[in-house]
Amino acid sequence: MLTWNVDPIIYQIGPIQLRWYSLSFFCGFAIGYYYFAKLFEREGRTQEECSRLLMYIFLGTLIGARLGHCLLYEPEFYLRHPIEIIAFWKGFAGLASHGGYTGVIIATFLYLYKTKGMSFFWLIDRLSGPCLLTGAFIRIGNLFNSEIIGKPSDVPWAVIFERIDSVPRHPAQVYEAIGYFLIAMTLFLMVKLFSNKWTQGRIFGFALALSFAFRFCVEFIKENQVDFETGMVLNMGQLLSIPFVLIGIFLISGKQKDVPWLGFLSKKF
Repeated sequence: MLTWNVDPIIYQIGPIQLRWYSLSFFCGFAIGYYYFAKLFEREGRTQEECSRLLMYIFLGTLIGARLGHCLLYEPEFYLRHPIEIIAFWKGFAGLASHGGYTGVIIATFLYLYKTKGMSFFWLIDRLSGPCLLTGAFIRIGNLFNSEIIGKPSDVPWAVIFERIDSVPRHPAQVYEAIGYFLIAMTLFLMVKLFSNKWTQGRIFGFALALSFAFRFCVEFIKENQVDFETGMVLNMGQLLSIPFVLIGIFLISGKQKDVPWLGFLSKKF
């Protein structure tokens, strides 16, 4: 049996905090930037384009994840206290991965509107690995925050989160971090081996199907995030994961090239 009681705050100056969660968040983006800097260099694209991509994806992730949490999990509170939506000085607490994914997709479109010579599917296929790797780092941040905890368990590796209670629990954050890391490594390998052979969008499909199917399963051993989920057969995280899994399966099939209104996603902007 393990115990966990790490202070989530590294240091604080007035209302400004540096938290392990924020540091984990930025580590994921730093690695993603390094990956794309090398990729863009091989593709003959400029460093400026890479830096602009980082800005778009960072803002898309942050805004999408924040709005996803506020509007899907706690709408009553945040609609009454809208200033709390942008209270990022409190350490980025309250981000939803489903909103983050949606924000990345929107940010990719906006980026391509300003940056020509790439298709949406070409870029999103290559963004999938870094995004999942960042997701793994974020779950490590959740561990430092003693949040996203698992249900009570008697497994040998159960953890007592002393900042929550004295009950041994599944370390659900660790499960997800490991799962997302392994999926990210798989996606990096897919890009290396199959990006020029497969239908564009298939790697992105694997990213959606694998990550959200895994998320769906892990939710069974996680405590509900908000009170209204009590009594639900499937919680909010699972319900939101289902459409992403279905879209992923569709993209894996390669049928997107046969759908006229999706054809433009494989064409260069």
